[in-house]
Amino acid sequence: MAAGTSRKISAASARSHTRRAKQSSGLTLPSGIFPGVLLVVLAGLVAWGYQAIQPPPPKICGSSDGPLVTASRIKLRDGRHLAYREHGVSKDVAKIKVVFIHGFDVCRLDDVIANYTSPEFVEELGIYFVSYDRPGYGESDPHPSRTVKSQVSDIEELADQLGLGSKFYLIGYSLGGQLGWGCLKYIPHRLAGVTLLTPASNYWWPGFPSNLSTEALYKHPPCDYWSLRVAHYAPWLTHWWNTQNWFPILGAISKSPHILSREDKEVAAKLIAKGANNMEHVRQQGEYESLHRDLNVGFGTWEFDPVEMENPFTNNEVSVHLWQGDEDILVPAILQRYIAERHSSWIQYHELAGSGHFFPYLDGMADTIVKTMLNDKE
Repeated sequence: MAAGTSRKISAASARSHTRRAKQSSGLTLPSGIFPGVLLVVLAGLVAWGYQAIQPPPPKICGSSDGPLVTASRIKLRDGRHLAYREHGVSKDVAKIKVVFIHGFDVCRLDDVIANYTSPEFVEELGIYFVSYDRPGYGESDPHPSRTVKSQVSDIEELADQLGLGSKFYLIGYSLGGQLGWGCLKYIPHRLAGVTLLTPASNYWWPGFPSNLSTEALYKHPPCDYWSLRVAHYAPWLTHWWNTQNWFPILGAISKSPHILSREDKEVAAKLIAKGANNMEHVRQQGEYESLHRDLNVGFGTWEFDPVEMENPFTNNEVSVHLWQGDEDILVPAILQRYIAERHSSWIQYHELAGSGHFFPYLDGMADTIVKTMLNDKE
């Protein structure tokens, strides 16, 4: 019977063998796993980013989860509703009928001209005013395909359904004043007179000299000019840009005092003291369909260039007035002066020294604006 062979192993050799055994039992990652993990992470970031830039659906007035309908409204041809408010004398006896277009982050309740024109003057001349909520504001339905032209169509249809006649006067304020250019372009035959109160200029209208529009744009604080650039170059980012908390958003949305001139701050203090704040009503259907879409349309690519417009009134039978405060921070005067000079043959320009964006609220100013508009007729 054969005997087994005896073998001695040193302590050092045993320790080395144990280490090799432990090392060989560790987790071995499959080749190519890191690119796969990176791809999953990137896909997750893209999905998160896509969700972050998607605006929430609007809360339509009158819907199950939307605000109540409290305003008078018309139903437009495309099925949307447009809310409006009437002021002054009854339209049935009115001699003068005026449509007012509100500006940014306000609504039909903020008709500064109707609210501040003296009642005696309104009665004496028989003036009827109607202000309305632009799409997505207040109680007017949103319009996802909103354009300058579609908003002009809303105004014409409002006038027709209310029976304002073949012609009416138009007053537009701020971003509503900007829409006044659209009315001059598309429905000049319906206009008896036009007044643009510090109408917002689109810095990318081709007719502006590039150095002038750049100078005007950079008169804004950085948070504002970047917000406007986003609205023009990346409108799909406008909602995210103005709702994130990483850096300041557009001052007109955050209500920052840096957008107000000295005079504007005084006027704003008086308005606040009077309790004149309709912001909750203005934004009740959601900020995207009101404020953010307004920015995208107002500062996007337009269908025409107001700077290059020809006089729509060949016989100068209709007066067009443009008002501007020379200390307006929201709408720099330098572009207004350029437009006024280009169209000096058919636009009457009124620049107010020391005034800002809120000059229509000054005592007696509404009367002056209306009297000037009617001067050629009365």
